[in-house]
Amino acid sequence: MGFFVFLPLVLPLTSLPIARLAEHHLHPRNAVRLLSWIGVTMAVCSTLALGLLFVVGTAQIPGNPLPDSWSDPEIRTAVPFHEAVGTTAVVGLVTVLTACSRSLRRHLRIRARAQRALAPMSPSPAPQGPDLVVLPDPEPYAYAVPGGPGRVVVSTAMMDSLDADEQRALLAHERSHLANRHHRYLLAAQLASCVNPFLRPLQKAVGYATERWADEEAAGSVGDRRLTARAVARAALVTRGGGPAPSFAAFAAPGPVPRRVTALLSPALGEAWPPPASPAGLAAMVAAAGTAVSAVSALNAAVALLLLVKAATPW
Repeated sequence: MGFFVFLPLVLPLTSLPIARLAEHHLHPRNAVRLLSWIGVTMAVCSTLALGLLFVVGTAQIPGNPLPDSWSDPEIRTAVPFHEAVGTTAVVGLVTVLTACSRSLRRHLRIRARAQRALAPMSPSPAPQGPDLVVLPDPEPYAYAVPGGPGRVVVSTAMMDSLDADEQRALLAHERSHLANRHHRYLLAAQLASCVNPFLRPLQKAVGYATERWADEEAAGSVGDRRLTARAVARAALVTRGGGPAPSFAAFAAPGPVPRRVTALLSPALGEAWPPPASPAGLAAMVAAAGTAVSAVSALNAAVALLLLVKAATPW
């Protein structure tokens, strides 16, 4: 195993520069998919590394519930980790599982509560669409509630603050969240950051990139990037606080709204992957290499431990 078992725990430190470059140089769709894949893979590898350290460390402690052969001198010699490593791994593993379960339960609970609240409400008539629910509320907000079927929830205050063209941009934005299942990417990034705090930059980058992805599709739907930028800016100006469902992606969510507006007023990024010699292409390759090293390190440590245990365990 050697020091390779520790690599999956520290390689996520590279997520910060990767996230920054992906945000600025990749098309939002590509950025979301790349960063989500990196985050989930590194989170799984980090969990496996913690599990291996837990097994190795606790096997060194007398009276542990593991098979006696697992604390064989041969294993102790081949994997000379201190007992404190195993104890720390136990605490880390329990913390990770608790944080992930709490985040998942909270997401499912809020989603189910929103769906139950919206079930008896009548959808808006055409041409606004059957998936739109307009709530009489003086607080301006707009967000998408995933489910079967998904709903776009908008307050009357938000609708009144936008003109007809801006309303079309808003609805196209929220429907993009539903059509592309952005809630799955957001949840995956959130769970990954619960596993390893070094992955939090990826979570923030995925949140921003999903909004940019929806902005780009809204601009394509209405055929006017400036109109979409104006709608985003005006919605942000009238929004004074979070909506009733802060776990859902909101049209005027707190965050880098000026960056979204600036991106919409600039030429659209191409969907093709950038050349390897460019900063974004280099970042993508580094990200792929780091993820591969993390996976290989975790797999190498797992196979080494299994071979040692098999050699020391009588069958």
